[in-house]
Amino acid sequence: MRTNDSATVEIRPAIPHQAPTGLWWGLLGVAAFSFTVPLTRVAVGGLSPLFVGSGRAVIAAVLAALALALTRARLPQGRQWLRLAVIAGGIVVGFPLLTSFALTSVPASHGAVVIALLPAATATAAVLRGRERPSKAFWAATMVGALAAIGFAFLQSGGFGTLGWSDLLLFGAVIAAAIGYAEGGLLARELGAWQTVSWALVLSSPLMVILVGLAVAQQPPSATPVQWASFAYLGVISMFLGFFAWYRGLAIGPMAQVSQIQLVQPVLSLCWAWLLLGETLTWTTILGGLAVILCAGAAVRVRLRPAGAPRSL
Repeated sequence: MRTNDSATVEIRPAIPHQAPTGLWWGLLGVAAFSFTVPLTRVAVGGLSPLFVGSGRAVIAAVLAALALALTRARLPQGRQWLRLAVIAGGIVVGFPLLTSFALTSVPASHGAVVIALLPAATATAAVLRGRERPSKAFWAATMVGALAAIGFAFLQSGGFGTLGWSDLLLFGAVIAAAIGYAEGGLLARELGAWQTVSWALVLSSPLMVILVGLAVAQQPPSATPVQWASFAYLGVISMFLGFFAWYRGLAIGPMAQVSQIQLVQPVLSLCWAWLLLGETLTWTTILGGLAVILCAGAAVRVRLRPAGAPRSL
């Protein structure tokens, strides 16, 4: 029945449903993303956060447009455009801009700990998107993880009542990315992995070009070679090629299981912040990151095991 449908025939060979393959693709995407926070911190040291957040999207959109044109990718249809707008709002506009502004005033290691909430947030977005009814344990683990991240942010900001605006931006970035990841993983099953992120980039490109123009008018870009190289990585890898692997992994799925791999990302980001930026990892940072990662892992694993179902890995 469905094998006669031409659209289905085009999509299924591109996204085979083999869980081990999905995990490896997800790991490749996470490895690429793990440099995002440290290199954003480097880039905003010389370039304005508005230029970094929007400019990286413009670079990726140019590459995406070329890839779509060369492969003659089919156009999205109907509601798929609306879903692409949701994805673009999360991963093209929301996360890059919010993190760029936040990392002008907090260390990369601080940002990595707060962003460690992303696996649990992505699992939550998948639950809400799929209209599931997870167990109370899922919500408990998610809430504890959120409280751990908020508590860490308070401690780093000087105590309760002094939560910085940069932390609010980071929490907003987590929510934006989680929505974009969950919706993107679902739509990738219909459009293909790289096609999904490419169309999202192209769709948002007019807005991002305007923002780049505004950023240049406010502060003409001037940076060191290292800062420009970091900016280039953000545009080519973090914003474009990394999503090829990540959305492919989510599409192969299962989405909640592949999203567990995100738990590796904050650990890698903390290591890069230490090795590349020379940031000091305090016990507060290490313990805060560990608490958030453990809670996020618990939330994702509970999400994988519906009530009454046997545990599977």
